[in-house]
Amino acid sequence: MYKKVLLAADGSEHSLRSAKHAMALVRGEENPHIDIVFVVDGDKSKTDVLHYGNTDVIQSKRKEKLAPIEDMMQEKQISYEIHLTHGEPGPAIVKFANEGQYDCVVLGSRGLNQLQTMVLGSVSHKVAKRVECPVMIIK
Repeated sequence: MYKKVLLAADGSEHSLRSAKHAMALVRGEENPHIDIVFVVDGDKSKTDVLHYGNTDVIQSKRKEKLAPIEDMMQEKQISYEIHLTHGEPGPAIVKFANEGQYDCVVLGSRGLNQLQTMVLGSVSHKVAKRVECPVMIIK
């Protein structure tokens, strides 16, 4: 169905379900590829630095959150690449998606920070309004 899909993931249950749907979208395509974007917001970045201190440890901890998704991709032999980016999740995902010319963006309806979602509005809603390609939001 799609050859180039962007998966926005943060390690939450919703992002794991989103990964399964992203893989289903590329199944059967020749040379499918999924880019996985993990956005680190400023507050979380500061907390990580204070807690771990070492940037290599911080990067490793962030990638650990995506390990189950990586395992699924490897099991299904789907080409993927992980991109760590910084900023506010909604605008960062939109910018990444629009610059990458994806066939579809897949993301969960909720992520790890549910309090922020209630106060500021959902990341998925912001992405759906501003991304220039189809968006699939997984509940």
